[in-house]
Amino acid sequence: MSAQHPPTYLHAHKKGDAQHLHYREEHNKAVLMIALLLTFTFAAIEAFAGFWSNSLALISDAGHMVTDAAALGLALLAQIIAKRPPSAKHSFGFGRAESLAAFINGIAMLLLVVWIASEALTRFKEPHVVQGQTVTIVAVIGLLINIVVAWVLSKDKKSVNTKAALVHVMGDLLGSVAALIAGVVIQYTGWMEIDPLLSLFVCFLVLRSTIDVLKESYHFLMEGVPHHIDYVLVGQDLAQVPGVLAVHDLHVWEMTPGHPALIGHVEVRDLQDWPMTLERINKMLREKHEIDHVTLQPEMPS
Repeated sequence: MSAQHPPTYLHAHKKGDAQHLHYREEHNKAVLMIALLLTFTFAAIEAFAGFWSNSLALISDAGHMVTDAAALGLALLAQIIAKRPPSAKHSFGFGRAESLAAFINGIAMLLLVVWIASEALTRFKEPHVVQGQTVTIVAVIGLLINIVVAWVLSKDKKSVNTKAALVHVMGDLLGSVAALIAGVVIQYTGWMEIDPLLSLFVCFLVLRSTIDVLKESYHFLMEGVPHHIDYVLVGQDLAQVPGVLAVHDLHVWEMTPGHPALIGHVEVRDLQDWPMTLERINKMLREKHEIDHVTLQPEMPS
């Protein structure tokens, strides 16, 4: 038997086992594909218009959309990878590929924010002449495109990776609003400083959302305790189950987003009563803490 293709029974879930998946089944590839095509196509148009009109607001918005396209492409790739079956080298499957892609997307957005901010500060010292009418027209079209893409992505509300892509799109939507305001102001007042000023404003808003995505994906990649689970309370509740004397070496994390798992050692009064004690434990963890993937080792008091 090849090491890359272990016997299927090793990954089988029988009666009494947790019925979790190694990937998120509800994700829709078509949603990401539609969003990717819309975003990438208009990003090219907006980038050309930005350089033509000499507008930093449009260029930054085009940069957002290029990053959006990369985010959506990574999200699509991550879903394909995540659905690969577990192997002898990756027994948990590839569900973490989504959070890894989300983390990469967050880092990419941070780098883009730094570039836009530095360019905006330069333009405060040396204002550039911007074609306000061109900026206004393109910004309106970009705003409509981003609203459509955001609506499409909002259909998948549970994936951290799709959330990361949605953060990119929402940031770009704000960029389109800023570009629209900049175009109108420049067109009717000739105040060129509004262009870098609104770019900095968008950078601030996008930075806050990006940090949230980085925190969430980092927490998952580092196998942190799920936010809705109180680790200390889980330990206390385990210790109060009839037949349990003590609990140690307890770990709680997420196998895939939304599927928490628990492992640990349990000291019991009598090993012969362990099947009944384990049944009580499983019922308590499932009903009180929504944990159904449980692996516990019974031990006699040392």
